[in-house]
Amino acid sequence: MNIDKIIEEIKFDDRGLVPAIVQDVNTKKVLMLAYMNKESIRKTLEEKQVCYYSRSRKELWIKGATSGNTQKLQGFYYDCDKDSILLVVEQTGAACHTGEISCFFNEVIPAENEETDVLKELYSLLRERKRNPKEGSYTNYLFDKGLDKILKKVGEETSEVIIGAKNKNKEELVYEISDLVYHLLVLMVNENISIKDIKEELRERRK
Repeated sequence: MNIDKIIEEIKFDDRGLVPAIVQDVNTKKVLMLAYMNKESIRKTLEEKQVCYYSRSRKELWIKGATSGNTQKLQGFYYDCDKDSILLVVEQTGAACHTGEISCFFNEVIPAENEETDVLKELYSLLRERKRNPKEGSYTNYLFDKGLDKILKKVGEETSEVIIGAKNKNKEELVYEISDLVYHLLVLMVNENISIKDIKEELRERRK
């Protein structure tokens, strides 16, 4: 990858900036809009940790340097006019300074057919709970109690799934499977196993 050539291709405005749209690699949600200059682009491409230019502070800033809500670069694109950038990132924690996952949470007209990957969103939320505990959270109760408690719940929910299936009750079975999936995701977060890890294992088995 020739970083100098990439930077030469991009059209910056009269302030030396270019807007960057940020998308979550897992959920496909648009997370935020920020600005980059030549130096921040170079730093981002070299280090794979997203770096922006702050228009108010007039300096570079690495996303999550103080908050811990980092963005690991997964993809870098620029548009047909070469005057805007799309960053695809692995988001840790919330992208917005308000604590919201995405800066675009002010809903005016919801997209009726919008599909989201609820498993990936739930996994991201569980990771955030582990990093930033919330008082009264059942998820944090499980993390605090540790592996043995989590495994006990996985075992209990597995038994409930079996009972639901034996009862031939679809509604009950869907409910119990959902409980099991939630607790399995808690276990995965606790043991630092990603959804990507599971997908890769399944792809290998398919071969």
